[in-house]
Amino acid sequence: MVKHLCALLLGFSLTLNAQIDKNELNKLEVEALLVKDMTSKQMLYSKEPFKEVQPASLTKVMTVLLAIEQGKLNRPVTITREMTKVEPTIAGYRRGDVIILEDLIKATMIKSDNDAAKAIAITIGGSEERFVEMMNAKARAIGMTHTSFTNPCGYDTKGHYSTPKDLLKMAEYAIKNRKFNEISKMNEHRYRALNKNREFYAYTHNRLLNRYQYAVGIKTGYTAKAGPCLIARAKKDGKDCVIVMMNAKGDRWKTAKNIFEQVLES
Repeated sequence: MVKHLCALLLGFSLTLNAQIDKNELNKLEVEALLVKDMTSKQMLYSKEPFKEVQPASLTKVMTVLLAIEQGKLNRPVTITREMTKVEPTIAGYRRGDVIILEDLIKATMIKSDNDAAKAIAITIGGSEERFVEMMNAKARAIGMTHTSFTNPCGYDTKGHYSTPKDLLKMAEYAIKNRKFNEISKMNEHRYRALNKNREFYAYTHNRLLNRYQYAVGIKTGYTAKAGPCLIARAKKDGKDCVIVMMNAKGDRWKTAKNIFEQVLES
């Protein structure tokens, strides 16, 4: 009986592992890579899960989560000079523009606009410094024990770091939120200032949303130190997979698509 049970468990394990070609993934030029089957809750592949990395704009997942969870998404936000002092990716707000908070959230997630992220931080936290404290408190609350945020945008500043494992925890928490999922899979968003005849256009940097029909988010990132980064998710026929990829030297979109096809088509 015991031998029979062990044989069944071994066969089940091999079936799960057969979903992904680990030898091919081992050849990839990436600093870190995690692949998790969200349906079975099994980690299918793990490279450098605890390595300290620069999270770049993956940081903004936490930024928008705090904004979404506070609930007042129709709140008008008046842009201040401080909110516009960012670079390089921006929506182009001007002092005095009044923007709905949900539009700021979408601009932060879809196009990764740093002025939108900073506007969220100052509005929700009262100051950027207080908002960063909120980010770190939330990180600790959801089990991100090796993460420290110093800004809401993802700049490579001293003390701003995370690990692939923590970023996966953040993603797993985020995708429990219906509004977050709705926004993270958007390709584009057009919106206007409430008080001026000014229109803004947010377009996604996530090429998976245009190239792979089962992709449903989540966030891209890039800085000089972090390199190209990605938290990606795809769903098909009840199967659900999340990838965390850090400092990808090759085509991160092609790599992610290939992984998803292995997991979701098996």
